[in-house]
Amino acid sequence: MNDDINVLALVKGRERYIFLYEDSQRAEALRTLGRFASNPELSFTWYDAAVLSQKVRNNASESVPEMKATLPRRMNLPQPSDD
Repeated sequence: MNDDINVLALVKGRERYIFLYEDSQRAEALRTLGRFASNPELSFTWYDAAVLSQKVRNNASESVPEMKATLPRRMNLPQPSDD
């Protein structure tokens, strides 16, 4: 794993949610998203947590070669120019 800082940002109206985490802190970042979603004093929803959680997981699969192999491959569909 590398030492890069991952950044997640969500803008909701005038509010800004910005999460910074290292690769080794993915699990804690996911727990934090859940804590924010369960806090009724915040406008951060479970939907917001789900969307950002998916971004954390996608980022993990891009940076860990073993996880990349388990991702579905893109389908090669014929293009109109292929005729």
